Amino acid sequence: MLWVALHFNALHPGTLENLAAWACQFTPRVSLEPPQALLAEMAGSLRCFGGLDGFLAKLRSGLAELGCEASLAVAATPRAALWRARGGDRVFEDLPIEVVCADEPFEFLKSIGIEKMHQLLRLPREGLAKRCGEKLIRELDQALGAVPEPRRFFAPPARFAAGLELPGEVFHAEGLLFAARRLLMQLEGLLAARQAGIRSFELTLVHSRSITKIQINLASPARATERLARLLRERLATVTLKEPVEAIRLEAADFTPLHERSGALFGDALADEESWAQLAERLHLRLGGGAVHGLTTQPDHRPEYAWRRVAPGEWDPREFKQPGPRPLWLLQPARRIDQMQFELLVGPERIECGWWDGDEAKRDYFVAELERGALGWIYREAGEWHLHGLFA
Repeated sequence: MLWVALHFNALHPGTLENLAAWACQFTPRVSLEPPQALLAEMAGSLRCFGGLDGFLAKLRSGLAELGCEASLAVAATPRAALWRARGGDRVFEDLPIEVVCADEPFEFLKSIGIEKMHQLLRLPREGLAKRCGEKLIRELDQALGAVPEPRRFFAPPARFAAGLELPGEVFHAEGLLFAARRLLMQLEGLLAARQAGIRSFELTLVHSRSITKIQINLASPARATERLARLLRERLATVTLKEPVEAIRLEAADFTPLHERSGALFGDALADEESWAQLAERLHLRLGGGAVHGLTTQPDHRPEYAWRRVAPGEWDPREFKQPGPRPLWLLQPARRIDQMQFELLVGPERIECGWWDGDEAKRDYFVAELERGALGWIYREAGEWHLHGLFA
């Protein structure tokens, strides 16, 4: 087994759990060491990152993007890794005893000239146990691998909530994106660990006397920071702040299963659909909720009622079923047409319904050839002919 310890300089309450959720994307075996450290067993994940150097480089890169300062150290046991991280990644034998001992044992050992780990390891065990307690002996044995150290591994939660105090008041909404991006990265780590995505998230802006909530909806499940940040940027561009912002909070729930997928060799229909979904959600944020929608059919024999609007992501094009020979272009309202202006080709198709909603239809529909060769969809009702749609 191989362990890496992350010792953070300073953390706000609740931040350690969010960092543990983020770290679970690198390895599922993450353990908390409150108040300022995480431990991760990484032997099973090294091949995914090209070895130990690649794993640590990825970890350090992610911590830098999160804006977190941490000391990293690697060892064969969790206790040794933790002590090395506290000691600035020094060689185990050269660690200062203050990273190992509590206040009372430390003062005693300091008084007898013990300052380094190699000096501590040379002391008689019986005398050391009497002076400093069995806990120190047990932890030394755990660090050296002489006795096992069971660890409780962190379980990524089913929802995300994290806050961030800003270094100064922010007066423009666009200026919040940099800070929000750090929270989005933590969210991505949690979602990657749970193999999940989200369809919406909420950003709360904390003012001195009030709060502002910003809801972001997605057309399809996602977890990538770049996509979430792009949507948030579009939304923030439309927000005018009435008060400066002192802190922000990001929340997301209702996780949806989302697994990685491989691209197709000869075109990728799923990727094309995803591109359209992302375009729709960006237009939705920029133009407003009522400006962007999809169309789909619904069970009604009257052509003018056989469709409905759907929100982006609500309708899957692969589920569409053509109801029959219907023109793509319907005239609204239908236009009266003289009997000498067309020649019937196919029909009739009787449509008689709508008595329940006050707009009853009793029509006989035909496919007809119009002037100049166009194909029209016409119907006869109460002895009059109407052009209702065009095929070509």
